[in-house]
Amino acid sequence: MTSLAASVESMEQLATVWRHMVLDRNEDADVRDLPGISVRWAEGRFAFWNCVTLTDVGADAALLERRLAEAADIMRSKKYPGFLWVFEDLLRAEARAGLTAAAERAGLTYAFPGTGMAGDLLPVPEPTHPDLTFVRVSTDEHLRAYADLNSRAYGFPLEDGRDGLAGSALWKREVHAYLGLRDGVPVTCAGAVAADGRLFVVLVATDPECERRGYGEAVTRKALHEGARATGLTRATLHATVAGAPVYPRIGFEPNSPLHFYGLR
Repeated sequence: MTSLAASVESMEQLATVWRHMVLDRNEDADVRDLPGISVRWAEGRFAFWNCVTLTDVGADAALLERRLAEAADIMRSKKYPGFLWVFEDLLRAEARAGLTAAAERAGLTYAFPGTGMAGDLLPVPEPTHPDLTFVRVSTDEHLRAYADLNSRAYGFPLEDGRDGLAGSALWKREVHAYLGLRDGVPVTCAGAVAADGRLFVVLVATDPECERRGYGEAVTRKALHEGARATGLTRATLHATVAGAPVYPRIGFEPNSPLHFYGLR
């Protein structure tokens, strides 16, 4: 797969998966596919479920400027904050060079970077880790533990993370979501969900006090192993944070487009 095709795949996977995630939170969520912009906005406290994405392929500097202004206007109309996702490799070279300045003119501020990744890597062997036992998310108690791990890992208030997952039937039935327990205490988590013939890895997190012990890699392997076993799928995609980016190539993922996340200034 060419670099551009992989970046388009990464963007389309986000739009597909986030549609299900935000409608799971709010059946009246703002889910629209506009010219050059995908809106997936749950209008809830969990900021990751409030998402706007630029979808033009090969946008030049002028088109980028317009899309950033349109995206910022959408975000300003919302009650709760969220993020604009920009896949760098979908932009032409001159648009990439001017992205920072164009975002500032639109009233956006840089939040953090990421990387799209994908690979034909499934199935993976069933993982083991000497410290961990794995439990599939199937109860409200599990969902709360999963949410709290993400809140601690990404710096969200606990109630915001719980608002993103509490009571979800989707996460208990359709997402292959796993907790890694050390001495019975949840310390890491990862999920994988089928989307357009692929498994998409979502909301991987490890307790900040338990990092650098291989927990995130182990639980991600568990989610992929069980997801592939249940679905028969062989390709997987994800969007990695800076912290997670070194982990996933060890599983077999290959980086594609750099990602840029923006909030409103």
